[in-house]
Amino acid sequence: MTALECPLPIEEGEVVLLGHGAGGRLSAELLDDLLLPAISGSSGHGLIGRVPLEDAAVLPATGSAELVVSTDSFVVSPLFFPGGDIGSLSVHGTINDVAMMGAMPTALAVSLIIEEGLPLATLERVARSLGEAARAAGVAVVTGDTKVVNRGAADQLFITTTGLGTRLPGIRTSAAYAAPGDVVLLSGPIGLHGTTVLSTREGLGFESDIATDSRPLHHLVRAIAEAGSSAVHVLRDPTRGGLATTLNEIARDSAVTVEIDEAAIPVPEAVAAACDLLGLDILHVANEGCLVAIVAADKAEAVLSAMHAAPGGEGAVRIGRVADWPAGRVTMRTLVGARRVVDMLAGEQLPRIC
Repeated sequence: MTALECPLPIEEGEVVLLGHGAGGRLSAELLDDLLLPAISGSSGHGLIGRVPLEDAAVLPATGSAELVVSTDSFVVSPLFFPGGDIGSLSVHGTINDVAMMGAMPTALAVSLIIEEGLPLATLERVARSLGEAARAAGVAVVTGDTKVVNRGAADQLFITTTGLGTRLPGIRTSAAYAAPGDVVLLSGPIGLHGTTVLSTREGLGFESDIATDSRPLHHLVRAIAEAGSSAVHVLRDPTRGGLATTLNEIARDSAVTVEIDEAAIPVPEAVAAACDLLGLDILHVANEGCLVAIVAADKAEAVLSAMHAAPGGEGAVRIGRVADWPAGRVTMRTLVGARRVVDMLAGEQLPRIC
């Protein structure tokens, strides 16, 4: 390990910021400098030479099946927003993290942390939504836990879910597998979830025009796998930190450059208007119902056609390609023909969106 890889020392008095949970640069620093060294017992991974951190893990194979497991927590505020709520979101988010490893989800564990004083009608509404989302996705809720904490010790309701799935044959995806010449595909419009939650929470008036894109993506992943098999190198859903952060993580872990075209990225008109009003970069806004697929060039058209025929992929487009240099960078050709570097989210842009 070189000196550049060593984590910065933690000074007395430093505290956790909201930005540490936003999924961007501060989140990466928190993992590299504190959590991973503390949990693993090592001296830290550092931002250089780190191992890829996926949203799910592949367990040692038992028999012919590879099992995939993922866990996630949901603390969205408000609990209800156009097109979804914390209950359905917790199911979709966990299912999708399992699916991004090329796996079909089979079971969920659900843990509820409930603040004293939450109306029982609200809890029932969330629980019904969670159950309906799981049944619609064909995934069973098999175990769980419930805790009630003192008034003021939580913000109404937090949900933690763990998902288990079985990997599809022939597909092996990782943020470290993107290769020069690959094509970057996006399954649909970006920015819907983050702007919906923000508009609802702040009463901005956009909620009548937009709704969250939260939905399960495992059927879309199955279609991608069947069309591309081993040519599908990376699958990622650009949630916290948005498309920019996701692509930067892929570029970093694969040691490649990802080049995208701004004109090719689908952005709903109401989302663009909300971002313009609030001064937000659409590439940093969270999504919950779209995915990025990085595929070998010779299979890209077949995978794109399969996505168009699958639920959640009707609006799939090609947005860029992978190059070999400079390593770890994302660039974008803008609408005026210039090129700019696209960095991952730094700090906190949209708090409490998942």
